[in-house]
Amino acid sequence: MGCCTGRCTLIFLCSLQLLAALERQIFDFLGFQWAPILGNFLQIIVVILGLFGTIQFRPRYIVVYTVWTALWVTWNVFIICFYLEVGGLSKETDLMTFNISMHRSWWREHGPGCIRRVVRPSAPGILEDYSYVSVTGCIIDFQYLEVIHSAIQILLSLIGFVYACYVISIFMEEEDSFDFIGGLDTYSYRQPPQEHVELKPVKPVEKQKLLHLSSC
Repeated sequence: MGCCTGRCTLIFLCSLQLLAALERQIFDFLGFQWAPILGNFLQIIVVILGLFGTIQFRPRYIVVYTVWTALWVTWNVFIICFYLEVGGLSKETDLMTFNISMHRSWWREHGPGCIRRVVRPSAPGILEDYSYVSVTGCIIDFQYLEVIHSAIQILLSLIGFVYACYVISIFMEEEDSFDFIGGLDTYSYRQPPQEHVELKPVKPVEKQKLLHLSSC
């Protein structure tokens, strides 16, 4: 298969998905987003598996990659709905941290153009170490940055799904054609070797015939 085939395209797409997942994993770690961290980890493992299957001509690995791609698209659609607060979801909840912490997306305070300020309340009766963060001047709100990340993941996954199905069909056709070519000679290969040669008894020549031949 040449370099411009679906196989090489799938290798390129898997490489892009791997880089995108690693980039997303880093920022989710910085924001302590445990649910996306777990999803990104599984994505990295399966993409590596699909990449290995594509390079080594292992269609079963690509099938696993294809099934996971459908699940990954569903998960990213949910993330988009979460940050856009579709269907009663709220981005202010602790769903992405499994309700074990109050952390939010890293992009909330470190987005492009964001100015982060720590404001200490001056009201009496409040602990001196209590403070809250004020973020202003963001060019793009953090929820839209998360939506963009998920949209990129969905786009790469859909294209990868199509090419994975194509590569699987190509691999299956090659295996069928190989079996057919080898099947022409299966009868000859399956014949057990004849280890013993069948010997037939030879009748002894009569003495009279031998004398007659010698006299002639």
